[in-house]
Amino acid sequence: MIVDSFRFLPRSFRSAYEVEPTGEPDVWSEFGVRLADASIALVTSAGLYVADTQQPFDLDRERAEPTWGDPSHRIVSSDAGLLGMAHLHVNDADVLADRNVALPLDVLAELVTQRIVGASSPNHVSVMGYQGDLTTWRTQTTPAIAELLIAQGTHGAVLAPV
Repeated sequence: MIVDSFRFLPRSFRSAYEVEPTGEPDVWSEFGVRLADASIALVTSAGLYVADTQQPFDLDRERAEPTWGDPSHRIVSSDAGLLGMAHLHVNDADVLADRNVALPLDVLAELVTQRIVGASSPNHVSVMGYQGDLTTWRTQTTPAIAELLIAQGTHGAVLAPV
């Protein structure tokens, strides 16, 4: 089944998110490990951060420059305490009431308990999903996230867009 995510975007947004074919090989690869043996990480675009220890995403700059989105990321451990949310384009009430709406840590833990998934990765990742210019994402953010996931032995990631 092919999912056409552009179908749900306003036409004015479409050109900002379409990617021109480069002729390079696809970045996808087969999932070589059985899910029951795999370590899985979660990646959310909700702008979550650990409230007691991490800086929130930069909302002041985004308010001043509405087409800018903070391209940094936050590492959220599996046993993270209270989470905060910094994202101007999403109502945070539901996410703050139940973190599983945007970062399903408890759901993943349940799947591990049921032996459907081998393990929850020790760390997960949160980004701010609203991005205008993807240059920093391509050159810094994404490579840093990939490096983290590889270094901790993550076999796969579940993307939780918000």
